[in-house]
Amino acid sequence: MDLLRFIAALFSPSARPNSASSDPRHRLGIRGEKLAEKFLRKSGYKVLYRNYRPKGGGEVDLVCRDGNVLAFIEVKTRSSLEFGRPADAVTDEKRELIARGARAWMRLLDDPDVVFRFDVVEVIAGEGKPEFTLHKAAFVPRNTR
Repeated sequence: MDLLRFIAALFSPSARPNSASSDPRHRLGIRGEKLAEKFLRKSGYKVLYRNYRPKGGGEVDLVCRDGNVLAFIEVKTRSSLEFGRPADAVTDEKRELIARGARAWMRLLDDPDVVFRFDVVEVIAGEGKPEFTLHKAAFVPRNTR
């Protein structure tokens, strides 16, 4: 039994050097998503789901409702603007990943008339009070079917 526990410990997420608990970038991203969620709620958004990851691939940080519009939101967090705006990190590849997640969500709704868009929330979470920038309709993916 001791050998089995030893092997299980080797493969546990906390034992990995790049796990979420040891990677400061990942911790910053998680913090940014929580801050963005609070910011969006205060801005009138209704948060429906966090970290949507459908089985067929894709990912959406936050699925929200902004009035009658369904918003698929990517959150990008930085501790400073030293390396540019956070939204600049939303590459074409990332947009396609978000769009894939959005398409999966839309299939669950089974309602082709739902109005939706893709927003990006930038979070600058350095020292002091976090700063937010909301980019509504930040991008249109190549294929939104």
